[in-house]
Amino acid sequence: MSRPPRIEIDNGVYHVTARGNERQLIFRDDHDHERFLEILARVARRFRWRVLCYCLMGNHYHVLVLTLEANLARGMRQLNGVYAQWFNRRHERVGHLFQGRYKAVLVQHDGHLANSLRYIVRNPTRSGIVQHVDEWRWASHAEIIGTTKRAIISIPHLLSYLGADTKSARARYLELIHDPSEPRSSSHPLLDGDDDFVDEHLALLRPSPEHPSAGVRAPQPDIADLVRDRNDHAGIRCASVEHGYSLRQIATHVGCSTATIHRRLVRQLDDDMS
Repeated sequence: MSRPPRIEIDNGVYHVTARGNERQLIFRDDHDHERFLEILARVARRFRWRVLCYCLMGNHYHVLVLTLEANLARGMRQLNGVYAQWFNRRHERVGHLFQGRYKAVLVQHDGHLANSLRYIVRNPTRSGIVQHVDEWRWASHAEIIGTTKRAIISIPHLLSYLGADTKSARARYLELIHDPSEPRSSSHPLLDGDDDFVDEHLALLRPSPEHPSAGVRAPQPDIADLVRDRNDHAGIRCASVEHGYSLRQIATHVGCSTATIHRRLVRQLDDDMS
């Protein structure tokens, strides 16, 4: 089975997610939540991470973390491994707690980071567990606004990404987490940033047959940005040859048959060679 590659860099910000095996609960009660956060704090100290936000749900968790050194995998082995062993002992169970490998998306230090922050903190409201972010105890929001004594979040680092000074950064944070609109999804499974950011960091990967192709190539542009209509021969060639869209996908987009798209493509390829 192919395994997604890992991109590890110094000063990288990662949106990390891990889920329970077969969607089972990884947090059954308050004690489980508290223990996980204790382990997270310890791992952050040991590996010099700066935790920017987190949210613990019933069968999964999200963490946004800045790694000062390229050591995300080492820290994640410690975090998930120690917690899984403790959880299994406490609940007298055996077997895998987590579903395969954790997911880690490297995030650009701009509006993409702000979007990830909003996505994570608003997870309980989006899932319908609570109506307001203030009601969920197991997210970093309470720590950021000062209503809990936990000391897991590196608030200075978090605020540095949101504004030029503390006041404007806190205002930006509150604006983000109270924005009910649906967060934008990343177009790449490993990277969340603009095209230059994606290209720059994909270049760091070493090709391997173990890696799925989707993880080592730039994301496809939207087909609507490539093909205007059924008579856009150059756009059809670009979508098919350069970006891997199937004839059926192109035909569906412009509302015609695949045979028509095939004729347009052949005509354009002939023109290119003439």
